[in-house]
Amino acid sequence: MAAATLSFGPEREAEPAKEARVVGSELVDTYTVYVIQVTDGNHEWTIKHRYSDFHDLHEKLVAERKIDKSLLPPKKIIGKNSRSLVEKRERDLEVYLQTLLTTFPDVAPRVLAHFLHFHLYEINGVTAALAEELFEKGEQLLGAGEVFAIRPLQLYAITEQLQQGKPTCASGDAKTDLGHILDFTCRLKYLKVSGTEGPFGTSNIQEQLLPFDLSIFKSLHQVEISHCDAKHIRGLVTSKPTLATMSVRFSATSMKEVLVPEASEFDEWEPEGTATLGGPVTAIIPTWQALTTLDLSHNSICDIDESVKLIPKIEYLDLSHNGLRVVDNLQHLYNLVHLDLSYNKLSSLEGVHTKLGNVKTLNLAGNFLESLSGLHKLYSLVNVDLRNNRIEQLDEVKSIGSLPCLERLTLLNNPLSIIPDYRTKVLSQFGERASEICLDDVATTEKELDTVEVLKAIQKAKDVKSKLSNTEKKVGEDFRLPAAPCIRPSGSPPAAPASASLPQPILSNQGILGDE
Repeated sequence: MAAATLSFGPEREAEPAKEARVVGSELVDTYTVYVIQVTDGNHEWTIKHRYSDFHDLHEKLVAERKIDKSLLPPKKIIGKNSRSLVEKRERDLEVYLQTLLTTFPDVAPRVLAHFLHFHLYEINGVTAALAEELFEKGEQLLGAGEVFAIRPLQLYAITEQLQQGKPTCASGDAKTDLGHILDFTCRLKYLKVSGTEGPFGTSNIQEQLLPFDLSIFKSLHQVEISHCDAKHIRGLVTSKPTLATMSVRFSATSMKEVLVPEASEFDEWEPEGTATLGGPVTAIIPTWQALTTLDLSHNSICDIDESVKLIPKIEYLDLSHNGLRVVDNLQHLYNLVHLDLSYNKLSSLEGVHTKLGNVKTLNLAGNFLESLSGLHKLYSLVNVDLRNNRIEQLDEVKSIGSLPCLERLTLLNNPLSIIPDYRTKVLSQFGERASEICLDDVATTEKELDTVEVLKAIQKAKDVKSKLSNTEKKVGEDFRLPAAPCIRPSGSPPAAPASASLPQPILSNQGILGDE
């Protein structure tokens, strides 16, 4: 059963009455458990209770709310698990629960709300439970400075309750006042919002589709969001002045959804503080002025769009496990030092040095790369991970062999890594810096360095031999050039003999005799 996604619209329909139906029963050991389906608007969930649970509930309601003691069907000792008695009790218990919900249409008594799991699934019950928790532990949590985890359903419930315009403490219990939540969220610095991939608990509620508003958080320094639909998240941009670290995973289909959700409202926009070139700009968007770390991994992002202009102070950017095919727009990130593009669909790095001028750590593992030529001018690069690509030729390493700052290189699980003496052949591409390179997370050994020296000597000898061979070939080609014809006027004396430094032509005997 799929849950409908509700909107943030200003007009709200009247709340439908809650229902509780006994839809079946199960025999567990020597007692019967009754299966109850609770419906609240589009949401429904299932709970299970034995008769003794009903009896305890009834005793408390009789004592607290003076309800009719005869309302609950009586106990049966003999034949209590017989099919006929169970079926009759199912009907009677359903009437009992429905009568209680009719008796308390607005706010259910605390004991009834817990019995029906309102604290887990129903808007007022969810917010009341959270408010009570923060009333008791809020100050302690804020003082500890730890990450506070909250569910999308809880945020949805808070958002809905704020929009209902009802009193913040409908139950009359001061501990459950919504104000405790709002006071806590105003001061919270570290937030984690984690949804579920499927229905939540025993309900039909798809948490990842629930809309919620984060504008109640005024002091966030760090936020982690996972398994939520970014298109349904509002108010995150209100944290721009304070947010330093943000992680949004399993939630987005584009970077714009996270960084500039309001972009869809404007034809053209520019970041605040940039000079426009005279084009039609309909909006100036404030930047994320405090954001230095952004994790957008494990999403469905297919391109690095112009929204990166809004994060000029980013130092660490993780875009791994997406669908990127091209590295683009990163030239706007002048402070970018660590970049993770692993497990995308990159097949070329041409021109990448024009976009990643200051990057020190670059993760390109798990792509479709065959050539490394685009990395040859990344002079700040210290650490590069290229495992699980399609690099076959040893010559590709030459593209990075001259990088002056490179210290760590990973080439595991490339076709190149299975050639004989792979490590020493790769290390030899770094010349005098071979001892400074950590290849595949393994430090270079003295034995490998000795072998590298031998390889370098052999290569040097080959280079000298090749150079000599090329010189001799060139000289030989020069001597094989045909002499230019010399035309003499008739009667002119014969040309002087050739210089002694050049080879003289050999004359035949016939020519010698003729001269005599």
